[in-house]
Amino acid sequence: MVTRCRIGFVGAGGVAARHARMLAGFDDVELAAVTDLDPDRARAFGPRAVPGVPELIDCGIDAAYVCVPPMAHGPAEEALAEAGIPMFVEKPIALDTGVADRVAAALDRAGVLASVGHHWRYSAAVEGAREVLDGHPVRLAIGAWLDKVPPVPWWVRRDSSGGQVIEQAIHVLDLARLLAGEVTEVHAVADGAPPSAPDADVDGATVATLRFAGGAVGTLVATCLLGWKHRAGLEVFADGLALSVAEDVLEVRDGDGAQVRRVDPDDAKRAADRDFVDAVLGRTAGVRTSYAEAVRTLRLAHAIARSATRGIPVRLDG
Repeated sequence: MVTRCRIGFVGAGGVAARHARMLAGFDDVELAAVTDLDPDRARAFGPRAVPGVPELIDCGIDAAYVCVPPMAHGPAEEALAEAGIPMFVEKPIALDTGVADRVAAALDRAGVLASVGHHWRYSAAVEGAREVLDGHPVRLAIGAWLDKVPPVPWWVRRDSSGGQVIEQAIHVLDLARLLAGEVTEVHAVADGAPPSAPDADVDGATVATLRFAGGAVGTLVATCLLGWKHRAGLEVFADGLALSVAEDVLEVRDGDGAQVRRVDPDDAKRAADRDFVDAVLGRTAGVRTSYAEAVRTLRLAHAIARSATRGIPVRLDG
């Protein structure tokens, strides 16, 4: 049995660096190699820099992290799957659902483990919310991602990021699915005006209504017009219960008052990495956020983006 996990990185940007810092703290992990389109950035990352994914595979890695922008997903995952290498894929897993479906099929054919970076599922705040809601069906969900434009040039281009709902607010949508169930229909509108950034064409603000299979209704609001991160999270309401949930806080209010629990957001990120490594080393049976789960969340995000573009309701299958 393998007792030490040699990990390679596809992508050497900020999110990859965060994962590398977390993994470096595990005594059963070795950061083996990295590849990036920018050779200088790859060389500065830390582990051995290699030209591409084939060379990364040839390094004898046990697992890989795929941390690339939305438009770059697909080829790396398919090559890794064909080589039988487990992978951690950062969200969003693709710019369009067709790419995600092809990767999912490749993973299924090869029987390869894949975890996805919806790390909110590992937050103690989210776990607490699930415990409180046990036996109390959600009737209303109100999600929000109110933020600034991230400092990467590709983010403001729809053909690179997919827009804010797909690239950022997808965390909130994944949480809504986890706490309230599957969404069957969405209807969204957007302002059609981009933020103040060079070459921007993503919407500056989006509002969506959601209908859940279990009968709940909900909304999502998103904007990137601010100069700071104002709020990102989900409020859920059940009979006699009101919860406000994010990756770092849970507030529960009932007839007896309110309770607030704050947690370190890095704990969830670390737990997601730990869970993946344990699964690769055969210590656990699987991961909390599978690729198939992430595909369903991506379909929801794309349905909202499609509805906002067309100005009509969009139904989701299943």
